[in-house]
Amino acid sequence: MEKSDCDPEARRQDCSDVSLEDLMAVKLYRPLTPSRRYITVAGFDEITKKRPEKALLTPRKKTGGRNCYGRVTARGIGGGHKQRLRLVDFKRRKVGVRAEVVAIEYDPIRSARLALLKYADGQKAYIVAPNGLKVGAQVMSGSGAPAELGNSLPLAGIPVGAAIHNIELTPGRGGQLVRAAGGAATLMSRDNGYAVIRLPSGEIRRVNEKCSATIGQVGNLDHENVVLGKAGRSRHRGIRPITRGVARNPVDHPNGGGAGKSKSGGGWQHLASPWGVLAKGFRTRHRRRQSNRFIVVRRDGRAMKLK
Repeated sequence: MEKSDCDPEARRQDCSDVSLEDLMAVKLYRPLTPSRRYITVAGFDEITKKRPEKALLTPRKKTGGRNCYGRVTARGIGGGHKQRLRLVDFKRRKVGVRAEVVAIEYDPIRSARLALLKYADGQKAYIVAPNGLKVGAQVMSGSGAPAELGNSLPLAGIPVGAAIHNIELTPGRGGQLVRAAGGAATLMSRDNGYAVIRLPSGEIRRVNEKCSATIGQVGNLDHENVVLGKAGRSRHRGIRPITRGVARNPVDHPNGGGAGKSKSGGGWQHLASPWGVLAKGFRTRHRRRQSNRFIVVRRDGRAMKLK
């Protein structure tokens, strides 16, 4: 392997200090075709079970981006490989019962890996696999669970400074925040019944300390290094191509038309959606949204007024 093939993001840099374990995380190809030159694939070294658990599967119906009236509400969606949903237990319903990790599995719907748990009573469940969780490990949920990797417990019982994921916004509703591959939030402090956490986006917000979270960082850290490399891999994911607005006619898009190429750098044109919503600088979040009072610092660094 040449030095330029060590890291897909730094092909022209010296990669002599990269360990063999780092190279095995992302699979590279010899550039026999133009598309193969840039394609990278996840290594799947951590996968221990190829077939999913049948009892935890459900069909996934394709919508083609259409709502219940048959109208396209999400453009660029259609086709793709047939997939089945894995029923993931975001609520960690088995409180106070120890479970053993029997397998780490692939999920076609999400970027993270799944851990298959087997409880003492024989029941099985899927959870989002944190980084470092191995087969044979013991995990537990509930307020009595120790603050260890993979355990889910209320924010009131998690040490300050710990990395957490699968965070609830409402007690008992199930984890909604930080579920993508490589994601991790940080518990910064606790005060007056609220925990202050820093999200991966940089936003700092208050969450009820009765809400549960799982300790650890979400696994599959090398997902961000995967390069699709060709259009066909996007089509397999059900992502259809979308024509640029500046390449359309004025009747079809606000950025269309013009004599030759027209960019937004000239100052006269502002990039927008087909319906005129500005793409840069326009805030789409409602000013009086109720959850604004829980945000301490926005992800752009602006401090919010606490009420």
